[in-house]
Amino acid sequence: MLIKRSPDIPPSQITPKKLYINRRKILAMAGAAGIFYGVGKTISDRLESPQVVHAGSPLQFTKSSLSTQGEKLTPYDSATTYNNFYEFGTGKEDPARAAKGFRTRPWTVSIEGLARKPQKLDVDSIVKLHSSLEERIYRMRCVEGWSMVIPWIGIPLHAVIKAVEPASNAKYVAFTTLYDPKQMPGQEDAVLPWPYVEGLRMDEALHPLTILAVGMYGEALPNQDGAPIRLVVPWKYGFKSIKSIVKITFVEKQPSTTWNAYVPREYGFYANVNPQVDHPRWSQAKERRIGEFFRRDTLPFNGYADQVARLYDGMDLRKYY
Repeated sequence: MLIKRSPDIPPSQITPKKLYINRRKILAMAGAAGIFYGVGKTISDRLESPQVVHAGSPLQFTKSSLSTQGEKLTPYDSATTYNNFYEFGTGKEDPARAAKGFRTRPWTVSIEGLARKPQKLDVDSIVKLHSSLEERIYRMRCVEGWSMVIPWIGIPLHAVIKAVEPASNAKYVAFTTLYDPKQMPGQEDAVLPWPYVEGLRMDEALHPLTILAVGMYGEALPNQDGAPIRLVVPWKYGFKSIKSIVKITFVEKQPSTTWNAYVPREYGFYANVNPQVDHPRWSQAKERRIGEFFRRDTLPFNGYADQVARLYDGMDLRKYY
């Protein structure tokens, strides 16, 4: 599927009035997805939200109909030893080594900003905002040219948004990672501005594919993969899926994001997977799936164009990368 383009539009029109209309449509779509998944299941069949326990502990979950089909999973050992998590070092193997003693309990996420019901919730309480944990198998694409297929376990982000009732002028959702250099040795270096921050437009945050993950491969998240709670946005490059979240903030203006602020020429706010737009230092047209020798074509929106391309109608995706 080709990515749609249009003449340049000014930043003031990136989130136009139709955003509020789209927001209603996406909420309805998210509800429909939940209804579809519940067809044929009795109340006794549905799992109550389990307690989210420490890394490596098994989780109860339902399998989501929104999972990517027909993809071979990346081996667990690869997904947990080849990571970008600069808070624990810049090498791919650093997080698995340096995050072993990372404390993920107790853990509170502050949900604040332009919301009628701001809250401070522990991870277990966040999980209980949805009917059950869901397993979502998603492709994940790194801007560096490698990709994985991960069975994430989590809840739709829209469940959290619904619970806090953001105000009508909340156009974006901002996320913040824990800042604790004593636990996260990578934060002692000035390789990036800390703490790590990310953001989504409200309609992106409400989309049914966007989840807060607390587990993978049937277990609670390993420390090096973003424990105890992280964002997963499968149609965007991996750096948008912020890890170890401690704050979610509803804001009116586009929030600052770490890589866009640090290297704006190389990393845009949107970070949608777009094989037609090269990174200044390498091509994005091909990718190497971890565990495979040959490279494959990169898909627009990481293969999720049918579900999400409409969010960007009228935008020049070469400019708003």
